Order: sequence, then C-alpha cells, then structure tokens
Amino acid sequence: MQCVVWLMLAILWLVQAVVEGCPDACKCSRKSSPERSEVNCHKKGLRAFPSKLPSDAWIIKLGENGITDLKANSLKPIPKIESINLERNAIKSIHPQAFSGARQLMLLNLYGNHITNLPPKGFQDLLNLRFLMLGQNQIGILKPEMFAGMRNLSDLDLPLNALTALPSNAFKPLIALKVLDLALNRIQRISAKAFTGLKELMFLNLDNNSLKTIPAGALRPLVSLEMLVLDNNLLSTLSPSALDGLGNLQELYLRNNEIERLPPDLFRNTPKLSQLALSGNRLKTVDGNMFSHMPDLKKLYLHDNPWQCDCNISSLVRWMGQTKASLSPLEALRCVSPAELRDKSLSSLRNNNLLCRA
Repeated sequence: MQCVVWLMLAILWLVQAVVEGCPDACKCSRKSSPERSEVNCHKKGLRAFPSKLPSDAWIIKLGENGITDLKANSLKPIPKIESINLERNAIKSIHPQAFSGARQLMLLNLYGNHITNLPPKGFQDLLNLRFLMLGQNQIGILKPEMFAGMRNLSDLDLPLNALTALPSNAFKPLIALKVLDLALNRIQRISAKAFTGLKELMFLNLDNNSLKTIPAGALRPLVSLEMLVLDNNLLSTLSPSALDGLGNLQELYLRNNEIERLPPDLFRNTPKLSQLALSGNRLKTVDGNMFSHMPDLKKLYLHDNPWQCDCNISSLVRWMGQTKASLSPLEALRCVSPAELRDKSLSSLRNNNLLCRA
C-alpha cells in the first residue's frame, strides 16, 4: 500500500513539473538532459501570443489559432526557444522587436497569416535562424533591411504572396541562403541585381509568376545554383546571356511559357545540365547543336510544342538519333506542320528529306 502511495505522489510530482508555467489551454511536456519544455497550443482558440510560458521552452506549437499580432519582446521570457510554429493564425502586424533576444531560434513558421509588411530589421536578433516560412501571406514588397542580421538563414519560403517585383539587393544579407521559394506570386520584373549576395543558393523557384523576361546578368551571382524553376510564366525567349554564371546548374524547368525561340548558344555555360524541360511552349524549331554543350544531359522534355518539320529542324532530328539522353515522352514529339507531315513523330523523320519552302 505504501508503495502505491509513493508511486501516486511521484506521478503527481511529474505532472506538476510538466505543467509548471504552462498556459492553461496548452499541453506542456518536459525533457531532461538538457532540461527543456515543449509547449503545444495548436488550435486552442488563442487570440494573443501567450504571456506565461515555461522559461525553458524550446519548441512552441501555436498553429491554427486567432493570434492577430506579435508585440515587442514576445520571446524575451523564453531565451532557449529554437522552434515556433505560428502557421494559419490571423497575424497582421509584427513589432520590430517581437523577436528580440531569441538568439537560439532556428525555425520560424508564419505560413498562412495576413502579413502585408515585414518590419525593417525585425529579424536581426535571429542570428541562428535556419528556416523562415512566410508563404500564403500578403507580402507585396521586399527590402534588404527586412533580412538584416540573418547571416545563417538557409531556407526562405515566400510562395503565395503578392510580390510583383524583386528589387536590387532584395536578399543581400542572406549570405548562407540555399533555398529560395518565390512561386505563386505576381512577379513581373526582376532587377538585374535582385540576387546579389546569394552565392550559396542551390534552389530557386519562380514557378507561376508573370515574368516576360530575365534580365541579362540577373542570375550571374548564383554560382552555386543547381535547380532553377521558371515554369508557368510568360517568357517568350531568353537572352543569350540569361544563364551566364550558372556553371553548376543541373536542372532547368521552363515548362508552360510562351517561348518561340532559343538562342543557339544559350546553354554554352551550363555544362552540368542533366535535366531540361521545355514542354508546353511555342517552339517550332530548335538548333539541335545547342544540346551538344551539355555532355551530362540525361532527360529532355520537348513535348507539347508546335513543331514545324522542315529543313530547320534537321539538326534536332539528327541529334535525337545520336543522343543517349531520354526524350520524355518520345512518342509525344510530333509535327504540327507542314500538313503532309502533321502528327508524324519527330523520331521517324531521320531518313526524310526535310524541305524548306521558299
């Protein structure tokens, strides 16, 4: 009987230890070595950031509440915090000192709020932040001072916002950035110096924007870039120097644009390109010799283009017969014109005498 009493007292002590300093609506659990608490306030109907939190909190889950703003020094009482999830709240404003003192914070998730502006230097205390999720907000303007001090940030997610332009030096402070997601915005213009400072960037996603052109030299600072996604834009062509500086590029996606022609030497400085997607454009012909600059090419997507099967396509047909790259899907590559060759597969034209009419 005495053992049972001691066991119950021990359990009671543990429960008290777990809930000490825990907000009433939340669940808290404490781990040892080092001692730290995880605070779970997910979907608890909170209207404000909790003022009472365990001083050793290192993870806070506050997703799907009704929090509308983040006041100054919100994180001062929890200096050990490493991860905060605030996704799908109703946050409209962030005080410039909201994150003051949170020098150990590594992950900040603000996805799915109502943020229109980021406070100047609002993240400058977050020296160890690695992941910043700002997707599905209403952010319309980017300025370099917004990212001041974030020298260790590796992943910046900004999809589904209201961006229309990328100004000069927009991301300059982010010297360690490796992943930048700008998909599903309304970006029409990119400054020639928009990506200055991003020497470590490996992945850039500009899918589903309104780009009509890529300024010459704009991508040149991205010397470490391995994957570039430009699908679903309004590009009609690329300048011969558009890909300059991308010597490490391995994957390039240009699907579903309005590209009518490609400069013959477009890929002269991308020798490591292994995957290239040009499907869903308005290409009638391309110079097959341009692909000879890519010895590592493994997959090439050219379907859903209006191929004109005359003498101008001969070099492409010839290259197709020689390459070891996968042309996916090969049977989908078919002539649209002239009428006598309509719907004929490009791969079957190797022995044809393709003519150009005067």
